[in-house]
Amino acid sequence: MSSSPSIQVNTTRGRGRPREFDMDEALDKAVLVFRERGYHGTSITDLTAAMALTSGSVYKAFKDKRGIFLAAFDRYKERRDPLIRAQVERGATGRERLFNVLGFFAGSSHGVEGERGCLVVGTATELATLDDEIAQRVKRSLDRNEALLEELIRQGKDDGSIATALDDRTAARLVLCVLQGMRVVGTTGRSKREMLAVAEAAMHIFD
Repeated sequence: MSSSPSIQVNTTRGRGRPREFDMDEALDKAVLVFRERGYHGTSITDLTAAMALTSGSVYKAFKDKRGIFLAAFDRYKERRDPLIRAQVERGATGRERLFNVLGFFAGSSHGVEGERGCLVVGTATELATLDDEIAQRVKRSLDRNEALLEELIRQGKDDGSIATALDDRTAARLVLCVLQGMRVVGTTGRSKREMLAVAEAAMHIFD
C-alpha cells in the first residue's frame, strides 16, 4: 500500500544528498516498537534507539512521532498483505483458501509474534476515535480484508466447498471479527494449538 501524501517523509539530505539510512529497515524497527508499546506508550527516544538513528535524523525524515507512525503503519500493511495473499493462492477451493487465511492469523497469534499484537488492531483501539486520518487507514485495511473474505466465501459456494445460510457479507464480517479477535487474544500468550483450534472451529460456520 502506498504512503499517504500527508506523511512528511524527506528522501534527501542537505543539498540533494541521499539519506544515509535504509528507510524500510528503519520503519520495520519502528513497527515492532509501536506493536509492543502502542502509540502513546512509545517515545521518540524509544524510536531513535530501535531505529538506530539520531533524533535529528528522525525529525528530518518524518517531522514528528505521528509521521513515523503513519509511515510505519503503511509499511506494516505493505509487508503483511502479500503474505495473506500468498496463503490464499495455496488453496485449491474457496474453503481451503479461507482456512489458509484463518490459519495464517492463528500463526500470527501465538508465541512472541502473538504477544507483540497486530498494529491494525492496536491502532483501532487506541487511536481510531481520536484521529480521522488514522481511522480511515484502519477502515481501509479492515474493508480490504473483509472484501477478500467475502470473495473466498463466494468462491467456496460456487465450487461447492462451502455451505452456509448466511449471506456472503455477513459471513465475511463474522470471520473478520474472529481474525481480529485472535490477534487480541494472542497478546495474552496462547499456544499455536489453541489458536489453530479457533481457526478450525470457525470453519464449522461453513459446514
